[in-house]
Amino acid sequence: MRTPRIPRRRAALAAALALAGGLLPAGSAQAAPPGAPPAAAPYLNPRLPVAARVQDLLGRMTTAEKIGQMAQAERGAIDADPAQITALGLGSVLSGGGSTPADNTPAGWADMVDRYQRAALATRLHIPLIYGVDSVHGHGNLVGATVFPHNIGMGATRDPALVRREEQITAIETRATGPQWVFAPCFCVARDDRWGRTYESFGEDPALVTAMTTAVDGFQGTRPGDLAGPGRVLATAKHFAGDGDTVYGTSTSGTYTIDQGVTVSSRARFARIDLPPYVAAVRAHHVGSIMPSFSSVDWTDDGVGNPVKMSAHAELLTGVLKKKIGFKGFLISDWAAIQQLPGTYADQVRASVNAGMDMFMEPYSTPQFTRTLAAEVAAGRVKISRIDDAVRRILTAKFELGLFEHPYTDRRNIGTIGSPAHRAVARQAVAESQVLLKNSGHALPLKPSAKIYVAGANADDIGNQSGGWTVTWQGQSGNVIPGTTILQGIRQRASDVTYSADASAPVSGQDTGIVVVGETPYAEGVGDVGNGHTLNLSGADKANIGKVCSAVKTCVVLDVAGRPQIVTDELAETDAFVASWLPGSEGAGVSDVLFGARPFTGRLPVSWPRSEAQEPVNVGDRDYAPLFPYGYGLTTRR
Repeated sequence: MRTPRIPRRRAALAAALALAGGLLPAGSAQAAPPGAPPAAAPYLNPRLPVAARVQDLLGRMTTAEKIGQMAQAERGAIDADPAQITALGLGSVLSGGGSTPADNTPAGWADMVDRYQRAALATRLHIPLIYGVDSVHGHGNLVGATVFPHNIGMGATRDPALVRREEQITAIETRATGPQWVFAPCFCVARDDRWGRTYESFGEDPALVTAMTTAVDGFQGTRPGDLAGPGRVLATAKHFAGDGDTVYGTSTSGTYTIDQGVTVSSRARFARIDLPPYVAAVRAHHVGSIMPSFSSVDWTDDGVGNPVKMSAHAELLTGVLKKKIGFKGFLISDWAAIQQLPGTYADQVRASVNAGMDMFMEPYSTPQFTRTLAAEVAAGRVKISRIDDAVRRILTAKFELGLFEHPYTDRRNIGTIGSPAHRAVARQAVAESQVLLKNSGHALPLKPSAKIYVAGANADDIGNQSGGWTVTWQGQSGNVIPGTTILQGIRQRASDVTYSADASAPVSGQDTGIVVVGETPYAEGVGDVGNGHTLNLSGADKANIGKVCSAVKTCVVLDVAGRPQIVTDELAETDAFVASWLPGSEGAGVSDVLFGARPFTGRLPVSWPRSEAQEPVNVGDRDYAPLFPYGYGLTTRR
């Protein structure tokens, strides 16, 4: 998922509707004349099985109404005129990263979603809307939501039950504000830390990522009927498949270097490395939707040089995912992803629909999409049976979510958003995610009575410690969300604390130094190494380490980043070194382990490279020799 772009002119809407009406195949109007559906219509009877309700509704729909269900618009495209939802019969609306109501509060969100829902229910058959949002580490677009560590930190916890609980809280906070669908969790297997989305992965080992597919249960529940409850949302496993395994330098998206690139693999290796989490998500956890990747796959089996974009990869979307693995949910394309396919827009739509895509995230192009797909159906290039299959899958999710009975936001849990109970779970997750990589002379845990000198901008910047996908797509530095910074957490544990962001304050007289280094926020390919980013520490971070560690008895370095950074030369200057990842809103969880209130138990979810040139480096490689191996992590006692 990406951030909204400038909307296209809405003047195309009327033309789109007119063209769509004129391009429908003869005899496609399968429903009764316009008007309210009969009260006794089977699809409105909640006592009937979902399959029977879907079949009845599908039989009443025109081709135009079916195509509308396959279209998803960005809220920025329809907010000024929600009647577009009614006119096009849109099946879905989304908020991209940073796309929020003017009143970015729980009530503001719920009011916005309900306003769009009223427009959807004004259609002939009253088919409710499903609203999607990127809740990738909490309900990140909402100011005040509980923000959890990004997935790389959750992978370090090795705690599938905690991941399930995290996503259950995220589901509660998300659905209480209106959205019933989240574009999470990410089950990519990150095989190259130069990738700007590394932090969205649970790790480099498919077995670890597969263990964390419990996230689906946290979102959706496990029992029949759970999805219709006020504390559950439809999950999206993403990005199917191989997006963490692309080859550096193969991306053709703008200035990206690895994101949206090409996975070069044999089918056997792909099945071993990239597919296992999706098999578990489908077969063990019954994930409701899956988002195919922007990336491509180039099989080595038939010779390298003919990559196919996942959005049109019929072999993987239909042959493997739907038929072999048995996926029964629906596929949602990524942000305008089909527009990266070759050919005209009609070629792109046709190729993706026929490959197995069910719903299309065409943020500002939904009128063009609906009329184009209508023309493809009219010309016989897309079979109505393929349309019916897609719509059946989408309607099934809507019925299972209980949207036909309760289309508007159930606000009963709105008071729990950002609650102390929810933040306590996030704080536990932060503590469990910390990985202790060096601890000479039992430097940690620290004594609360110590005189402590803290340096580094990341020590007191909640935006930096939360990373991308926090309020905005790319995230931003500064006081962007409520919560606790790492410095504030340290001050809760120790009474004598001096802070200097640039280490300019005198260090003399201090027992212990804590230097917080790391990255500033980014998301997706914007964060790719080579696209203005590097794995190396900044000059300021290196200077802070040098100044503080040379002047104190005990020096602790915390790395707040979405992936490993190169610390090979600096490690000797430190007594203790901790991978803190991107902890989110509850920085006090870091101080919990620093001072021994909780033990260090985290283990590396990825291999830690000696140099940037060593990437990609993964457990199981021939001549495997990282600075710290996958799974490494020292422990301490409480």
